[in-house]
Amino acid sequence: MTQPQQQWTETIEAQHSLFDLKLSEVWRYRDLVYMFVKRDFVAGFKQTVLGPLWFFINPILTTVVYLVIFGNIANLSTDGVPKILFYLAGVTLWNYFSSCLTGASSVFTSNAAIFGKVYFPRLVMPLTIVISNLMRFGVQFLLFLIVFIYYLIQGEVQPNIWVLATPFLIFLMGCFALGMGMIFSALTTKYRDLQMLLGFGVSLYMYATPVVYPLSALSGIWKKLAYYNPLTGIFECFKYGWLGSGDFSAILLAVSSTIIFALLAIGTVIFNKVEKSFMDSV
Repeated sequence: MTQPQQQWTETIEAQHSLFDLKLSEVWRYRDLVYMFVKRDFVAGFKQTVLGPLWFFINPILTTVVYLVIFGNIANLSTDGVPKILFYLAGVTLWNYFSSCLTGASSVFTSNAAIFGKVYFPRLVMPLTIVISNLMRFGVQFLLFLIVFIYYLIQGEVQPNIWVLATPFLIFLMGCFALGMGMIFSALTTKYRDLQMLLGFGVSLYMYATPVVYPLSALSGIWKKLAYYNPLTGIFECFKYGWLGSGDFSAILLAVSSTIIFALLAIGTVIFNKVEKSFMDSV
């Protein structure tokens, strides 16, 4: 009597498409994603005095610093938008992107121990970082809404229909951070110096992005270069939709989307290629 062929619930294969994110496999491990998200949230504030209140304190203090330095001392333009609201909008978006990028860029080196002991889709880790920071963004976005409603009642801002694009803008930022994070996480397995340079590079990148100034404040070659910054279209669309001002067009957002999805594809290829052998170099 022949024995029935055994059916495996999971098959680990050596070969797979470099463009395959294996999202169906990630979905089967959604409980693991939830566990990691919960771990990151609890671990980040377990031994702090103020706990989750830092979600509010961080953007408030940053906004105040920008208000003093860029608003009062440098006297940069805000396109007629109340300075506090203008800087708070930029800080809220930038905090989400920078946190996702810096976290995802160290996925391999930070989790080498657990990767070497048990198998699960490696994409789970960078996705966990993006989702964890999305929770922080939600809290900080609530603070932005409170300030926004105050100025809306005062009649100092005029939102428009582009506010409906906000979920898509957040999705684009997450994809951009995920794509760049996967690229840097793959490179840092061999070149640890890149991790040090990334922190410095992210700080510089903020000044190349219309966070503390509007796109209309640029001119000439600098404005042309800003159009190819993937975050420019996102930040300008967000400010235009919520604050009613800014040098924004749908073409600018389309350019940002195209660049971001291209970088996500490149990041996917590099991530899938490196994950097969990264344990040899970490």
